[in-house]
Amino acid sequence: MSTEIPFTYKYDFEYATLEQLSPLVRRVTARNPSGFTFHGTNTYVIGKGNVAVLDPGPLLDEHVEALKVLLAGETVTHLLITHTHQDHSPAAAPLKEVWPAKTYCYGPHGAGKLAEGVQAEAGGDMEFNPDFCVADGELIEGDGWTVESVYTPGHTSNHTCYALKEENVLFTGDHVMGWATSVIGPPDGDMTQYMESLEKLLDRSEDIYWPAHGPCIRDVKTYVQAFIDHRLDREQQILACLKDGYTNIPEMIPGMYADTDPALHPAAARSVLAAMIRIIDTGQVHCDSDRPSLDSVFTLR
Repeated sequence: MSTEIPFTYKYDFEYATLEQLSPLVRRVTARNPSGFTFHGTNTYVIGKGNVAVLDPGPLLDEHVEALKVLLAGETVTHLLITHTHQDHSPAAAPLKEVWPAKTYCYGPHGAGKLAEGVQAEAGGDMEFNPDFCVADGELIEGDGWTVESVYTPGHTSNHTCYALKEENVLFTGDHVMGWATSVIGPPDGDMTQYMESLEKLLDRSEDIYWPAHGPCIRDVKTYVQAFIDHRLDREQQILACLKDGYTNIPEMIPGMYADTDPALHPAAARSVLAAMIRIIDTGQVHCDSDRPSLDSVFTLR
């Protein structure tokens, strides 16, 4: 059960609250709500005294100032980054000006695809370059806590979850969110990798997930399996659209996402493209281009 620490920091007539979630984990939620971030980005604090800040958040002055005040008297020694979208890593820079913290991430934006010559999409934190590039399974130790990096590409090619060993919990970033499925946007986003990364979590033993957006997840195996099933259902919807004579993604979106805010349809189209690429790779669909895009023509084989 989450309980609030008995102090708050007031700014702009609102409150930033540091919530005590467990003996080693606290949370501050940035005020950057949107159709992509739910109520905002969850920034987690691990430990007491000498602490790690996980996903410091967007470059939002009030959020950075809240962290400075709420963590006054403590020392941030580690900045752990799940991935480099603009709502996760940019606040690391101003926090490094206050505390002697080092940044940890799989690599800069697009790191997981750079070797393939793939250019990451615009919108990432292109200024961020970690002090330490973490590998899958690498242990990072602090004052009274130990986390394991769990490489989970898919949402982005550099996405990493972090397992807190002392409490058997997993910080899942945007790989597994507490309110919706992740947007997978090619070319940096990769549906095949995303599905493999979900399967990877099914083989792990963590009891609770702390996501970057939304509340904690407790029945983790059921939750992850539901995400996998949801994506497989989407693939069947795509195949059904192709059987009905639809040949491009924009034509498919209104029917497939009839219950989704139309403002989110462009993002949905990107996820459908990611799913389409995965289906093409299985040999079920033909594309009129070697580089599938939203403008491509798709047909059943």
